[in-house]
Amino acid sequence: MANDDAVAVAAWKVKRLVAQLDEARGGGTSMISLVLPADGRIDAVNHMLVEEYGKAANIKSRVNRLSVLSALTSTQQRLKLYPKLPPNGLAIFSGTVELAEGKSKQLTISIEPFKPLKNYLYLCDSRFHTDALKALLTTDTEVGFIVVDGHGALFGTLAGDSRKVLQKLSVDLPKKHRRGGQSAQRFERLRDERRHNYVRKVAELATHHFIANDRVIVSGLVLAGYAAFKAELAQSDLLDPRLRAKVIKLVDVAYGGENGFNQAIELCQDVLENVKFVQEKKLITRYFDEVAQDSGKYCFGVEDTMHALQLGGVETLIVWEGLDVERYVFRRRSDGVEEVKYFAADVRKRDLIFESTGEEAEVAERVSLVEWLTEHSKDCGASLELVTDRSREGSQFAKGFGGIGGLLRYKIEFGSMEDESDVDYSSD
Repeated sequence: MANDDAVAVAAWKVKRLVAQLDEARGGGTSMISLVLPADGRIDAVNHMLVEEYGKAANIKSRVNRLSVLSALTSTQQRLKLYPKLPPNGLAIFSGTVELAEGKSKQLTISIEPFKPLKNYLYLCDSRFHTDALKALLTTDTEVGFIVVDGHGALFGTLAGDSRKVLQKLSVDLPKKHRRGGQSAQRFERLRDERRHNYVRKVAELATHHFIANDRVIVSGLVLAGYAAFKAELAQSDLLDPRLRAKVIKLVDVAYGGENGFNQAIELCQDVLENVKFVQEKKLITRYFDEVAQDSGKYCFGVEDTMHALQLGGVETLIVWEGLDVERYVFRRRSDGVEEVKYFAADVRKRDLIFESTGEEAEVAERVSLVEWLTEHSKDCGASLELVTDRSREGSQFAKGFGGIGGLLRYKIEFGSMEDESDVDYSSD
């Protein structure tokens, strides 16, 4: 199973691509959208494209005809790069995109999605059709369930509409009333010991089922039952703290086992629809707690966060997915030495002054900072968490903390924080 970080990054990339494709417009029917599920046949698609090319040659409008033929040719050339379809299928978008001032450019994009594409699509239109990509962004994150009571425990998962029972455990615990001949004190001691061992066993199995390769593999955890065991488990130090942090709801159910599992799913629809939202609020609240306590184990703003990242001190990197900042690499013309700076995305800089010496420099690289972090944050030992501004906490983080910050492994002394803005928003 792909870990949460990789899936979140892949989803962000698809979301960004969808936004770019949705904005694109072309003339006539010159924009091709081709979506191929993994069980499709490339030879059949190539044959279809050859037939479409023959039909397009008869389009009366010369401009539209040339644009469609160009898009078909680009699509065929891109498809030749794939001897067979990728495991999750393939999507190709190709066409002549209209730009400002009457200009245009040929655009061809192919994407190997992070989740399987379900339906075949081929359309020529004045816009790209991205519904298949948008469907990838609908939540089907896997949530763990533990249904626990005095008779046993069930461990299961739910992903979209797919429900799976991982294990069932039966237990025979002493009743509340002792048998004749036993002292009350000894009976209570034995009963408490059996209950403790049972909770320990459930906690151990929770770790076995929901943590792999030292990572939590579910997006949330629901504890259900009709006795006090679920609350006892949630509060117990025996439950791995990484799993305690993932608990999204405690549910009272009337049954144990699979019937209790089904009832818990029904009673959790509110949180299941927004697991990422709940986890996002928890993460940012934890970050705000560090800030309120002035623990020194946090950072915010682009410059300080990137500095901490380079030191390897960031454990969890929190980035607002709408962060509108770009990472520039400037190269000094005299000797090729490079320097990294950060600017608001709407700043257009072609030739700037090399800050450390005042010499002229050229732009060697320019990329969205969020995109750069999705590729490089792991190299610095950080776990990347992309957040939205849909919650009150997320909005406060985006507006009040610059949309980027981190939870640190250890305290780091930063320079003066009097100037909250460390990104150049000035324009030429």
